[in-house]
This record gives sequence, C-alpha cells and structure tokens, in this order.
Amino acid sequence: MPLIAEPTTAQPPGQTGAASPVARPQSGAQSASPQSLPPSTAAPGSTVVSATARLHLGFLDPGASLGRRFGSLGLSIDGLSTTVELLPASEDRGVASNDAAHPECARVSRLLADLKRAANLRQASEIRLHTTLPAHAGFGSGTQLALAVGRAFANQYQLPWTTADIARILGRGGRSGVGIAAFDQGGLLVDGGPQSPGHVPPLLARFDFPEAWRIVLVQDVTRTGLHGDAEKTAIRALPPFPQELAAQMCHRILMQILPATAEADFAPFAEGVNLLQKTIGDYFASAPGGDMYASPAVGRLLHWAGQHALAATGQSSWGPTGFAILPSQSEAERLLQAARHAGLVDPALRVQIVRGRNRGAQISRPAAARTA
Repeated sequence: MPLIAEPTTAQPPGQTGAASPVARPQSGAQSASPQSLPPSTAAPGSTVVSATARLHLGFLDPGASLGRRFGSLGLSIDGLSTTVELLPASEDRGVASNDAAHPECARVSRLLADLKRAANLRQASEIRLHTTLPAHAGFGSGTQLALAVGRAFANQYQLPWTTADIARILGRGGRSGVGIAAFDQGGLLVDGGPQSPGHVPPLLARFDFPEAWRIVLVQDVTRTGLHGDAEKTAIRALPPFPQELAAQMCHRILMQILPATAEADFAPFAEGVNLLQKTIGDYFASAPGGDMYASPAVGRLLHWAGQHALAATGQSSWGPTGFAILPSQSEAERLLQAARHAGLVDPALRVQIVRGRNRGAQISRPAAARTA
C-alpha cells in the first residue's frame, strides 16, 4: 500500500521546518477526489478538465537490478496547465482555442478514437483545447493531455474508468507513473516502475510539497527534449546502471528526500535531489548526443544557481526545462534577480516562479441554462 501523507495546514510564506503529519497507508494509488473548477465560459452540459504540469526529478533504478526498471521521483507544480472541454457533437472534432493548442488537435483525434473503441461508443464528441502544456519540454504534456481527454470522456459518458484504466487504454505510463499520480493527487510522488509492458507503475509514496517552498522554472523555448523514436533509441543505447548506484538512489529518496519533505526540512531535501540529479544526469548523458542539460543556456544558469544559493537544481526528464527549488518566495526572487544582474538569463529562456501543487486535476460540469 502506498504511503500517503495527510493534507498539511498551509504555512505562511517563508516559514519552513514545520513537520507534516505522519504518513499513513492507503489502498489504491489513484484515489483522490476530483476538484471543482470555478465557473467559466464552458458550454452547458460539457465536461471540463484542467491538469497541471509535473517535473520528473529522476529514476530510482534504470538498470532493473531487481527486475523492475525505472521507478521515479516526481513533483506536481502549479503555473502551467492543459485544459480540455468535451461535449457531445454531430461529428468528432478537436478545436483549438488558440494557436499554441492547435498542434495538439491531431493527437486529440487519435485519443478520442482510442477511447470510443475501448468504450464501444458511437456518440460523436467535440473536444476543445483551451490551454496546453509545452510539448516535449519535460512537463509530461502528452500524459496530462491524454488523461485530461480520457477523464472528460469517461465522466461525460458515465464510464467507471479509473485514471489507471485510462492510462492503459491510451498507452501512458510505460516508464513512469508520476504523471498519472500527479493527475490524481498532486504532491511529491514516488512510483515503483512498471511490472511489465502495459502495466501502470504503482504509486509507492505521496507527500504534500511544503507550502513555503518555490520552484524557479527555466524553459528554453528554442529547444525540445528527446521524444518519440529518438528517445527510444537513446534509452536502448544506455549502458548498464550499477546496482550499487540504484541502492544509493533508493536510500537517498527513502531516508533523506521523503523525510525532509514531510518535515519541510529544506537543506537535506536539496542535498538529496542534487545527488539524484547528478547521478542520473551523468548516466543519461552517456547516451549518444546526451548531456546533463539539453539546453546549454539552462545548464549555465542552473550551475550558477547551485553555486550561489542553497537550492535543489536539475533538469526535468529529457529537458530542456530545468528547475531550481528554493525554501521560500523571497529566496527564489532574490536568486532570479541576481541571475538577471549577472547576465545569465539568456534571451531564449523563459523563467518563472511557481508553487508545488498538492491536489490533482480539476473537473467540472457546467450547469445547463434554466428556462423560464
């Protein structure tokens, strides 16, 4: 059973060190209740789902030394989202509300076809893409889009599908389960890697991310991370991952990163994440064309940040997005101001300060208009 931390009381900004309640066992890795969206311009009778980004902080055992490969540490964050709206229509279609969402319309059509096939449903649907996460940037955009569309479809047509069911139908969670758990619950998450192809990785632990801590996101808008066939080729080319390093990663997560998160103790948290990032980053940099950072500009900024502040720094997944986690809003603002003053915020970089997110996707059903 996964360890799930009880929800914590929000701390005032800048306050750290308060202990969260002790984690408790729970059955069912994806059991959080949906959140409600505020009223919007959505059509009456439609289903609206909004899912936020996640950061992939590192793998536990890419070499499968005990049989299970990967296992992941991840964090759900605020500040960026994918929002979709589904409603019955005369024909299947995907509609983008803005230019940024338009490239995802073809993917949405494929997702809808897979969902209808699994449900044996003929009813046509229109899916409106209101916002989308940057693709291939390290935010888990493909998984969040698939789960948002799948949850809107299941809720609209009253299908008893869990999020894990939707992930299996749509082929998500092949390596990491933190995006699936982030969709359901948010927080800091650890999954155990897939048992075998087609199995969604089980959630092993979930803790609230401390309210005071902040994440400086560093995006290189001129680049994308490895994806598709190039990603598969790079993973196949990786050398064996030593079992002793896998044991060290698991030890750091279980006995340093998770307890530090539960107690809002920033220094050991940062030390643990930095070691995890260095170890896994060096390993994946050994792949052909690999590097610790997919973007040199992101790498320069974050190397500097690690030398000038107490911060947990690294890259999410294949990048190019990097991050610096700091203990407070004021520390994040101070670091960003100093980085700008030092000339390290390249024109290609988009930098923002966000919070961790301790709840899952938001789901709403706008009420039909009343008639006189």
